[in-house]
Amino acid sequence: MQYGGTVYIMTNAIHTVLYIGVTSDLYARVSEHKEKKYPTSFTARYNCSKLVYYETFSRIEEAIIREKQMKKWKRTWKLEAINKMNPQWKDLFKTL
Repeated sequence: MQYGGTVYIMTNAIHTVLYIGVTSDLYARVSEHKEKKYPTSFTARYNCSKLVYYETFSRIEEAIIREKQMKKWKRTWKLEAINKMNPQWKDLFKTL
């Protein structure tokens, strides 16, 4: 059985830190970030609790490939992707 996947970007309240991740369950994973389930994780340490971008794929492998690509991007490219999808940088978690 194949599972879909999602690559996503989280940020902090003042948008100075970006975190890119991948998951097969976006709602559950973002909930974990928001609840700081793993207190020593990057997102917990830097207060990345705002979902500002995501892309879904039919296969988790595709999402992993995209995550690896995006992690190599310049910051300006990441900002462009976020601004294109979510110009007001709203927390998209509320729309899931």
